[in-house]
Amino acid sequence: MAARLSALIFLLLFLMPLRADDRLNILFVFADDWGRYASAYAKADGKPSLNDVIVTPNIDRVANEGVLFKNAFVNAPSCTPCRSSMLTGRYFFQTGLGAILNGAKWDSSIPSFPLMLKEAGYHIGKTYKVWSPGTPADAPFGGQQYAYDKAGSLPNHFSSEVTGMVQQGASLKDAKERVFAQVRDNFDAFLRDSKPDQPWLYFFGPTNTHRKWKKGSGKALWGIEPERLTGKIPAFLPDVPEVREDLADYLGECQAVDAYVGVLLKRLEETGQLGRTVIVLSGDHGMPGVSYGKCNLYDHGTAVPLLIRMPGTKQGRVIQDLVRLPDLAPTFLEIAGLKAPSDLYGRTLIPLLSSESDGFVDPTRNWVIVGRERHVDRAREGNLPYPMRGLRTPDFLYIRNFEPDRWPMGYPGSLQEGVVPTEEALTENTYAAFADMDSSPTKAWLVAHRDEPAWRRFYEFAFAKRPQEELYDLRVDPQQIRNVAGEERYASEKKKLSDDLLAKLTEARDPRIIGRPVPFENPPFTDIQAPGPKKGKK
Repeated sequence: MAARLSALIFLLLFLMPLRADDRLNILFVFADDWGRYASAYAKADGKPSLNDVIVTPNIDRVANEGVLFKNAFVNAPSCTPCRSSMLTGRYFFQTGLGAILNGAKWDSSIPSFPLMLKEAGYHIGKTYKVWSPGTPADAPFGGQQYAYDKAGSLPNHFSSEVTGMVQQGASLKDAKERVFAQVRDNFDAFLRDSKPDQPWLYFFGPTNTHRKWKKGSGKALWGIEPERLTGKIPAFLPDVPEVREDLADYLGECQAVDAYVGVLLKRLEETGQLGRTVIVLSGDHGMPGVSYGKCNLYDHGTAVPLLIRMPGTKQGRVIQDLVRLPDLAPTFLEIAGLKAPSDLYGRTLIPLLSSESDGFVDPTRNWVIVGRERHVDRAREGNLPYPMRGLRTPDFLYIRNFEPDRWPMGYPGSLQEGVVPTEEALTENTYAAFADMDSSPTKAWLVAHRDEPAWRRFYEFAFAKRPQEELYDLRVDPQQIRNVAGEERYASEKKKLSDDLLAKLTEARDPRIIGRPVPFENPPFTDIQAPGPKKGKK
C-alpha cells in the first residue's frame, strides 16, 4: 500500500501536465565506449571483477542518491546504431541508415527525444559527441546551434593531454584541473543561455573512453596498479601483464569520466539546480579493443552502466529488471510531460523509478534484443556485414549468427597468408587485421600468441568464426564462454528462445528477417529504409 501511495504522489508531482517552469531539467552523461565499470557495481557483481579496482565516488553518489540498474543493455554494440536506437526509442534496424556506422545518415522524419523536448520548450544543448559520423544539421543536436564546446575539448583525450602537460612541467593536479575547467566552462556556457526557470536538457558526451589512450596512464595518472587486476580479469581474456595494463589504462579513463561527473554535480549544487534536475549516466556499449567487447552480443559488449538520480524517488536502490537504452527516450519524454510515440521498442522507466522496490520490480521486463550488422567499412571482403541478433533473458543468452562463414571481427588480412602484422600495427592501426575490433595492446597480444597452446583459446574467443547458433546458460556460465547450443539437454530451451527471437524480430519488421533482398547486404547500403515506425508519427 505504501509503495502504491508513493508512486501516486510521484505521478501527481512530476507527471501531470506541468507549467514549463515546473518541469525537471535533465543532465545526461553518455560516455563513448564506457562499459559497465564503476565501483558502485562491485557489490552488485557479487564476485571478483574489475569493479573491485576502479574508484568512482561521483558515479557512486548518483547511485546512492538514486537508482542503479544492474542489467541495462544497448540495442546494438556499435556507436551509431546504438545512439540512433537510444535517441529514438526504436530498434536500431528501424532507424534507416542510422543502423550502420560508416555511411550512416540521420533520418529526420523519425522523432527523437532531444528535438521533441526542444519543441516543448526545453533549452537543449550538447558538449562533444551525440551522434556520428559527424552530426548533420537535421540530427538531434545537429549543427553548431546546440554545441557548447568553445571552452575546449581536452576532456576527450584525457590521458594524452594530461600526460603531455605533465611532461612539459605542470603538476598532475594542475594538469587535471585544466581539463576539468573545460568541463565546467562548457556547462556554464550552456546554463547561461537558458531562460530563467526554463527547463533544460544537457547532453555531455565525452569520448576519452574510446581508444586510444596513453599506455601506462592508469597507474601514472590514477594510481591503478595493473597487478591489482590479477584474478579479476574476465575469463575470456588472458590474465597477463600486457592485458592487465591495458585494462588498467581503460579504467583510468573511466575514472576521468567520474571526475567529469563530479564537476557537473558541483555546478548543479552551486547554481541551486540539483534539486530540480534528473541525472542520468550511461555509455553506448562495452569496452573497445578486447575480446567479447564492442561489436559483440555477449554481455561484455552490450551491458552498460545506467544510473539515474531523480528528485522525489527512493534513494539507493538496485534494480535487476532487464532494461534497454531505448527506454530512455520515452522516459525523458514523460519527464517533460510529453506522450511518446506508440510503436517504440523502448518503455518508460518512470514506473521503476517511482517504485520503492529493489531487485526485480516488473516481471514483464525479462528480455532484451541485441544485434548488429556492420561496424567499420572494409572489415570483410566486399564490405559485407556480420549480421547477428540475440535474445537475452535472466537465465540465457541466445545468439543467431546469420552468416557464420564470415569473419565476426573482420577479415584476418595478411594473417591468412601467414604474414603477421607487427605489434605496432595491431596496437595503432585498426585495419591491420580484424577491423571490427579496435586496435589495442590486447589485440596485438592475442594475435602474437595465437599459435601457443596455452593461449590459443583466447585468440579464438576473439576472432574465430562462430556457429550459426550460440546458447549460454547464465546460471552456470555468466561470462558466456561455453556454447551449449549443440547439447541435447538444451534443445527445447534453444528452440523456445529461437522461436521467440524470430517472432519478435518479425513483429518489429527487421529487414534482416523480412527484407528480400536484405538491404544491409548491398553496399553502400544507401537503399535502407526504416521499415518499423511510421514516418513522422508523433
